[in-house]
Amino acid sequence: MTKTTRDKLIDAMIDALQRKGLHGVGLNELLAGAGAPKGSLYHHFPGGKTELAVAAIERVGRRAEQAFAALFEHQPEPLDALATWLQSALGQLQGSAFERGCPLATVALESGPEDGEIRVALAEAFDTIRHALQRQLQQHGYPEAEGLSALFVALYEGGLLQARVAGTSEPLKQAAQTLLHLTRQHRTEPR
Repeated sequence: MTKTTRDKLIDAMIDALQRKGLHGVGLNELLAGAGAPKGSLYHHFPGGKTELAVAAIERVGRRAEQAFAALFEHQPEPLDALATWLQSALGQLQGSAFERGCPLATVALESGPEDGEIRVALAEAFDTIRHALQRQLQQHGYPEAEGLSALFVALYEGGLLQARVAGTSEPLKQAAQTLLHLTRQHRTEPR
């Protein structure tokens, strides 16, 4: 299936958000990354860079939800699936020489109160991700599934951020191993 110019622009924005954040990328760089002509950005996104960023953030949330569905289908034990998710994120970060973090976190850290549309899109994307995890944990009888899903997303975001800055995967590896161990232990404790 051939991507439309709109899809190419969204994917170029996702890439830019992972590497540079919203304010670190210029319009010419986005157009070049999408292989799109100059007028195409405002044709597809009349609201400019902000509207494009919102579309990219929404796509990241949908893709994460789809990825979780596929991941949990192949690895029915949620903690094994979560370990795979975290390992995959580390692999992507290491493969990019610690350049490519989570596009949501990058934008969240640089957004301010004036970025209302972006913050709403970020909140919805994070909510989508947490709920996708929560559903899986609930289906498998994990206690406190809502809190655990929030904790895993926080670990993912914070661990990636620390690993990216430090140039080593150890912060995320250590936190992930500990949280997975504690969650397994908590599930098997008698109530």
